[in-house]
Amino acid sequence: MAAHQDVDELFEIKNAFYLGNFQQCITEVQKLKEAEEPKSPDVKAEAEVFMYRAYIAQRKFGVVLDEIFSSSSPELQAVKMFADYQASPGKRDGILRDLESKMSGSVDITNNTFLLMAASIYFHEQNTDAALRCLHQSESLECAALTVQIYLKMDRVDLAKKELKSMQELDDDATLTQLAQAWFNLAIGGEKLQDAYYIFQELADKNSSTPLLLNGMAAAYIAQGKFDEAEGTLQEAIEKDSNSPETLINMIVLSQHLGKAPEVSNRYVSQLKDAHNSHPFVKEYLAKEDEFNRLATQYVSS
Repeated sequence: MAAHQDVDELFEIKNAFYLGNFQQCITEVQKLKEAEEPKSPDVKAEAEVFMYRAYIAQRKFGVVLDEIFSSSSPELQAVKMFADYQASPGKRDGILRDLESKMSGSVDITNNTFLLMAASIYFHEQNTDAALRCLHQSESLECAALTVQIYLKMDRVDLAKKELKSMQELDDDATLTQLAQAWFNLAIGGEKLQDAYYIFQELADKNSSTPLLLNGMAAAYIAQGKFDEAEGTLQEAIEKDSNSPETLINMIVLSQHLGKAPEVSNRYVSQLKDAHNSHPFVKEYLAKEDEFNRLATQYVSS
């Protein structure tokens, strides 16, 4: 049973962010800043963290880099570090060296934002061990949710189940716990796929349908072989954000299942390469493409 907690003044802001409604998150933070009723400095500071993270999710890295200064809080510095990493592939090695230096020193484990941003960078680098070392230092629900994602990525469903159970004991009704349950159900498959779909659908009905939720529904449909339903859901996701990498990847998968002409999936692949060339899917795709071309040259007749 979930523990009773005080009312969270930032519930709407956090909820919008977790569900992938990033513009609403930014708008809610602006409302909070302009509200006649004064908010505590801590509340305003935490709201700003979510606002800038929402800008990162929208790939508006310049806003974050321009507006967070060396005098800003450690939490905002961590967000800026992640924005810089995302925005500047050429600087990533240096950012990783700086991060390693910080992690080898005395880390403030009360700074959940730093742990989360550090883990996110390591996750992007596919260094799951380092990411988990960061996350295990925190008891926050968001760090636990990312831990579940990483375990599922590693095909360690047993460890994901244990982490999910801890989240449910902490707050069974939380949006993050519900999302983690849905991700877990997708990984389990079988009859759990329908349960996953219902969770995504219920969250969309209570809030609004976002690309994140629509992609969750589509993944459940695809795994159940309901390709026509998946296509309609992904079309809705495309209309909301035509450049979402998850939507484009699911469209590629779906195009194969539906037997569409090669140029259809090739178009989505080109869009991914153009806008998300550092995405793990794209990096793996390019590596396989290079390997195929290398092997093909061995069989070219002289």
